[in-house]
Amino acid sequence: MQFAHFSHVWAKPGLTPHQRYEELWRELQLCDDLGFDYSFCVEHHCTPEESWMSSPSLYAVGAGARTKRLRVGSMGYIVPLYHPLRLAEEIAIVDQMTGGRMELGLVPGITASYFRPFGLDYGQRKSPTLEFVSYLRAAYGKQPFSYHGADFHTDEAALSVLPVQKPHPPLWMMSRDPQTLEFCAQNRINPGYFLVYPRADAAPRYRTFIDDWAKAGWSDKPKIAYCTVIYVDETDEKALDVARQRAARAYEGFLDPAKPGETFEDRVKAHAKKFIGRGEPGASAIMANLFDPEFLMANDLVFIGSPETVARKLRAAAKDGLFNVFFGEFNFADLPEADLMRSIRLFGEKVIPALRDYEPF
Repeated sequence: MQFAHFSHVWAKPGLTPHQRYEELWRELQLCDDLGFDYSFCVEHHCTPEESWMSSPSLYAVGAGARTKRLRVGSMGYIVPLYHPLRLAEEIAIVDQMTGGRMELGLVPGITASYFRPFGLDYGQRKSPTLEFVSYLRAAYGKQPFSYHGADFHTDEAALSVLPVQKPHPPLWMMSRDPQTLEFCAQNRINPGYFLVYPRADAAPRYRTFIDDWAKAGWSDKPKIAYCTVIYVDETDEKALDVARQRAARAYEGFLDPAKPGETFEDRVKAHAKKFIGRGEPGASAIMANLFDPEFLMANDLVFIGSPETVARKLRAAAKDGLFNVFFGEFNFADLPEADLMRSIRLFGEKVIPALRDYEPF
């Protein structure tokens, strides 16, 4: 198995953005020292109550400048928000600045709220995201290059900088959509999913993906990621005392902003109503109960406990959910930095060695 530090770069009470970024770099420096494989961030826009990360390139360059071996990247660039030529240029520069340590996640964008401020159509996001893979390969080929597809058109452009990694940094695309997973298998793209999609539902889709990957002729195993909140402490009791309630508020930024007089509980109830009767009942149930600590713990949707407990639960989850890369969101809610850093250290010193040689598939 492999292991990543994953961050929404949540807004944190009492911290300015600068202070939050400085805390982030301390996290990644520790991860680098402890042997983590990756660090990834999101790209979210115009959500001050939630994420303070709208620029994966700046994240990757900042992280790369402060670490020595950690592979850093986006999970992912919201492709439809960029001109493809501009994004291809930026990716190449980031890969050069990080010395070939960039990992490249591409996503269509999870919510319409990221598109509205840019005046772009959320409904037209998937096609350009998939086509950008072909565009990228053309852009990093013989110079100058031209490309003419359904969404993108470029004539006789010569990139000033090409990436270190050939033909491009490793590609990732978080998805549970069967058609997208088929595309990923054909194009050697590593996929993954978040805690909001049940592992039992994901496993059959990813078994098909693994078969499609082999049929495509790739000699190596794919990397399949799973992302959720994690907290490790010396004992189960201490871990639960520190993190159980906080984990249930990790995704508070997903709730609608509070109206005058509205409590957190009121906002949670309003959020849950949105998912009643929707398709994908398993995913809907998770979303409706995302702020219920008992539900999260009973279903092992977050991992909280001693190193032994977390390693055991992660091993079982990887087997059931068919993932071989764990994306841990270590910094959530108002978790104090001392607890945060102890959690990362215990994970790196005790959980990673316990699972490093485990192969879920």
